Amino acid sequence: MHSRYVIGADIGTMGTKTAVFDELGTLVAEAYEESALHYPRPGWVEQNPADFYASVLRGIRLCLEKGKVDPRRVVSLSIDGQMAGVCSVDKDWGTPTVYDSWLDTRCGPYIDVMKAHEPLIIAKTGGPVSFAHGPKILWWQRERPDVFERIVKFVSPAGYVAGRLAGLKGEEAFIDYTYLHFSGFSETAEHRWSDELCGLFGVPMTKLPKIVRPWDIVGKLTSEAARESGLVEGTPIAAGTGDQPAGALGAGIVEAGMLYDVAGTASVLGLCVDRFTPDVEYKTLFAMPSVVEGLWYPLAYINGGGLNLRWFRDEMSQAEKEAFEKEGADFYEAYDRKASFTKAGSEGLLFLPHLAGRVCPNDPSIRGLWAGFSWAHTKAHFYRSLLEGVAYEYGYYLKIVRELAPDVEFTQVRVLGGGSKSSLWNRIKADVLGLPYVRLNRDEFAVLGSAIVAGHAVGLFPDIKSTAQAFIQPGDRIEPCGMQHEYYQKLLKLYIPLFDVLRETFEGLAQLPDSP
Repeated sequence: MHSRYVIGADIGTMGTKTAVFDELGTLVAEAYEESALHYPRPGWVEQNPADFYASVLRGIRLCLEKGKVDPRRVVSLSIDGQMAGVCSVDKDWGTPTVYDSWLDTRCGPYIDVMKAHEPLIIAKTGGPVSFAHGPKILWWQRERPDVFERIVKFVSPAGYVAGRLAGLKGEEAFIDYTYLHFSGFSETAEHRWSDELCGLFGVPMTKLPKIVRPWDIVGKLTSEAARESGLVEGTPIAAGTGDQPAGALGAGIVEAGMLYDVAGTASVLGLCVDRFTPDVEYKTLFAMPSVVEGLWYPLAYINGGGLNLRWFRDEMSQAEKEAFEKEGADFYEAYDRKASFTKAGSEGLLFLPHLAGRVCPNDPSIRGLWAGFSWAHTKAHFYRSLLEGVAYEYGYYLKIVRELAPDVEFTQVRVLGGGSKSSLWNRIKADVLGLPYVRLNRDEFAVLGSAIVAGHAVGLFPDIKSTAQAFIQPGDRIEPCGMQHEYYQKLLKLYIPLFDVLRETFEGLAQLPDSP
């Protein structure tokens, strides 16, 4: 019997990953292509939507060739992508604007405009203003009115690529409901646009795309796209989803009470609950819809969780790095061993992990800090404190969610990303949160989530939830230590107030002029 195949593509900030899976969830082939980011002015970060499209075409072709996949057996495809930036399309699916990246800060004045109404926006959309599409849309409307006039709809990068693959027109543009917490203009719990918010800011609702489900078929592959990708003309294309919901689905986070930790360059903690939980009070968590209807992922993140470790390696431990390389040892594994001999809490050393500003809640003036060190501290203590700083942030996020959903019993954290290899880091986070940490049997979560969506769209996977559960197998499990958890709670109570105590200092440092 010949297998049937599905394709998932993940358009990230730094690159596009594409993968082919068979109907049993087996990875057949994968491809990765780096992306180009452009910086035309200070604070401006752009990408070319055409590059996203071309990278998906090349990724599909390479996967078909590597996996020796018969394109006639590919039953559908789906694309996920970065969520907090916006593309646009005109009436013929041309691109009046660049991709206005989530890293781009040109819309700063319009963040301030929308922040005047932030409690209302969070209550309706589920997301804070600072990373919403809204300020970006206002920038194009008010700073580039001629361009805004040509825009038929604002879309996501993944939606742009899917629509181009299908040969859509501008009026057929779509966005799936998992992006709505980033929109700035939605009533996310009802999966619709908000007349009130659009009217408040003077944004024509006609510029916003129709809202669809991730598995809705938005079109079929054109003959041109088929030639360039190696697929068959008419292959169904699902609407797709955002990269975080795709990754959560691919990791099997489909039951209330489960958590996932993306331990990558950025550190993301997502928690699965069974209700919409807008964080109006703390303005920290995003109430992200799950692909699975009725489930939600309150989440927050640190810009530089894993990046802090790389900074420590390259700037603080160059000699050790060179010595480990000569021995053929991995720096992080070696430092994990050294730090494992230090005590929980790094003997009274606290680290704030926000070297590029705090994201959740948004406070760009906050920076990194080590507090409490003495002559008795070694580099191993400093390294361990980097790991613990991320865990304390996670502890703060968990505290908020327990206030928003007090009757949800949290059961386990599934850890993804390169940092999942660190048993020490997993142990620290398990002890701080008081929850088991579980590694999984595979690495390709977002593209797998997209592939599951693609298969569900055509009936290959009748039930999304059970399919995700079947494709993922839990691996190593680290149980929290009760005594360590109790000790870490004392440190967490000292960590959380640091931001308020030091805010005036950080703001003063941020306002200092350059030295003469």
